[in-house]
Amino acid sequence: MSLSSIRIVLVETSHPGNIGAVARAMKNMGLSALHLVRPKEFPHAEATARASGADDVLDRAIVHDSLQLAVADCGLVVGTSARQRHIPFIPVEPRECATHMIASAREGNNVAVVFGSERSGLQNAELALCNKLVTIPTSDVYSSLNIAMAVQIIAYELLLAARDSVSRMERDEPLATADEMERFYRHLQTVLTDTSFRDYADNGQVMTRIRRLFNRAEVDQNEMRILRGILSAVQGKRPSPGTQ
Repeated sequence: MSLSSIRIVLVETSHPGNIGAVARAMKNMGLSALHLVRPKEFPHAEATARASGADDVLDRAIVHDSLQLAVADCGLVVGTSARQRHIPFIPVEPRECATHMIASAREGNNVAVVFGSERSGLQNAELALCNKLVTIPTSDVYSSLNIAMAVQIIAYELLLAARDSVSRMERDEPLATADEMERFYRHLQTVLTDTSFRDYADNGQVMTRIRRLFNRAEVDQNEMRILRGILSAVQGKRPSPGTQ
């Protein structure tokens, strides 16, 4: 089932009880893959207590040192945020985003839904790893959501989307993983440096904007091979040092 390819990723969760509550919300909706990035306290008795029967989700949880490692094998990475940052994404709502995530999972991709810390959410460097941004609509009077509530809403929409028999046309190839995208960005940065490209108009933000562009595009593995081939060809055409 496509839900098995979808993971919930919690970044720097400060309260262990929230981890347990998230595990319970996940299991209610058929999700089982929980990944934790630098949790303050885990494992912890309060996490187990709040899981309330979802101990198996906690037992299988994987702890990572960085978000990049947590999503390295994912073709689609969705960040969650209550607000937009500098160079904003065009946010989508949970129902639309869930349909897209399920379709991507059915195409054979691992999918990550990333939630930031309770206090500050996802930071710009973390959002730079995401292909999409999902925002849960709330009342203007009181918009604060507990992290477990937010996970429950997204998980519910994923369950509904997974039950829907209508899916998008499958891709010919799976999406490039987050790790492959990072290697592409490093390759591109090297080529820009080698060709003396200068960011005259964008105040040092060109790579950030390039990341946004390619993350939105959801590059598949064949397209990635083409892009890397173009960069290698550019490098091969560069004159040797000292030649004219």
